[in-house]
Amino acid sequence: MLALTNCYSLEGIEGYHVTVEANVSGGKHIFEIVGLADASIKESKERVRTAIKNSGFSFTGQKIIVNLAPANKKKEGPIYDLPIAISLLAAYGLTSSQEAKEYVILGELSLSGKVRKIKGLLPILISARKDGFTKFIVPMQNAHEASFIDGVDVYPVENLSDVVEFLNGAKQIEKVAHTDFDALKKSANTSQIDFKNIRGQANAKRALEIAAAGGHNILLIGPPGSGKTLMAKAFPSILPGLTFEEALEITKIHSIAGELNLEEGIVLNRPIRSPHHTASLTSLTGGGKNSRPGEISLAHNGVLFLDEMPEYDHRTLETLRQPLEDGKITVARASQTITYPSNFVLVASMNPCPCGYYGSKNHECSCTPNQIHKYLNKLSGPLMDRIDLHIEVDSVSFDDMRADFEEESSESIRRRVDKARKIQLERFKGKKIYSNSKMSPPMTKEFCHLDETSEQILKTAFETLSLSARAYDKILKVARTIADLDGEENISVNHLAEAIQYRSLDQKYWSF
Repeated sequence: MLALTNCYSLEGIEGYHVTVEANVSGGKHIFEIVGLADASIKESKERVRTAIKNSGFSFTGQKIIVNLAPANKKKEGPIYDLPIAISLLAAYGLTSSQEAKEYVILGELSLSGKVRKIKGLLPILISARKDGFTKFIVPMQNAHEASFIDGVDVYPVENLSDVVEFLNGAKQIEKVAHTDFDALKKSANTSQIDFKNIRGQANAKRALEIAAAGGHNILLIGPPGSGKTLMAKAFPSILPGLTFEEALEITKIHSIAGELNLEEGIVLNRPIRSPHHTASLTSLTGGGKNSRPGEISLAHNGVLFLDEMPEYDHRTLETLRQPLEDGKITVARASQTITYPSNFVLVASMNPCPCGYYGSKNHECSCTPNQIHKYLNKLSGPLMDRIDLHIEVDSVSFDDMRADFEEESSESIRRRVDKARKIQLERFKGKKIYSNSKMSPPMTKEFCHLDETSEQILKTAFETLSLSARAYDKILKVARTIADLDGEENISVNHLAEAIQYRSLDQKYWSF
């Protein structure tokens, strides 16, 4: 007898439909799984066989063939255990074949018949819903993750027996109740290093505020002990809150990578990823045997912090050029090519030379010009051109450290950032972008109008600083963000002048 169930597999962050066909017939006792299955699926034969027996069902010795269609796409992971088991039981007539076809069934089985959690449930649900599926049977541990998707009926199960009884109408399983994201977001843990505890560095704090408001990449350059790392760690405390659409995008990636907190079910805070400078190319960009998302994708809609940027491998840094430009990374391997979203804010810090004191007002540099040149040129021109804000950070003075006034808090800064981001969300409604930094050239032309005086100032800066076309666009985008922070509809001369000053360090550090 032939029976089938519906399952889903993942290709990057998109799911595709897989039909699990089971055929039981007379003949020599064999159990084969075909359809380009990997080793973990081949091993599921023993998990499924044992789980069925330990769940109290008879498993007679016959010829069993299980096919995973489409057969030309590689299948990976234990997600097929439960649908294979249900297909087999339906083929044996132990559960309703017609009822089973109404559901997308997902889950790994233990030898006892318990249904275990799976990775990547959220992107699977979203893709299956697009394809017209509305009923799902999923592991109980994944129930909260599924509760954020509207328009679907999700039935969480704990073991194989529950599924069989449910499909046979002998047991009722309560659907997963919908969870309100906005209500849950209010209880999110937002404890961070507060800017009120960081003394001085008003210029750097202002630049970080602009970066947070517009989603701009930023480089902090200065001597050791000036507070670069501390300010970078405080940066998340002023980032705008997530929209539901952004949270879903992040959760998709973290679910696939197996890094999702199943108790929360969805990512509530912007991710902050800080890979060590010894991180490999694969760990940063993604890939490997299962084409896992890398650090730059796990930082999607959040922050990628690279401390002491020149210490990273040059080849690894150069791979950032595509995601910084396009907001995605394509991982090409012999077996498949996967594209992951990688739309992050790059926050980088560095010393200006090997000893760290080149350009400092308070310390003398001990490096030779050749050493400085070699150190700075670890960062290529094309990579530097993709960083919107270049900020010089000098040592904090004794007077700043001992001053008795209170620095502005992160909460106060974040209110301005949130206000500016709301302006941008309204501006880009329906355009699938959330911040000024992601404006396309036509959008930049539409939303970054300059008056005649501002146009002349930008022309002078373009020629004097030898700016590239990319730098020209980034100045306009930063100026647009500064205007948004001021609540202004149009970019003024002051906004443009401030944006230009954040691109002037090339002349000091990279001009010799």
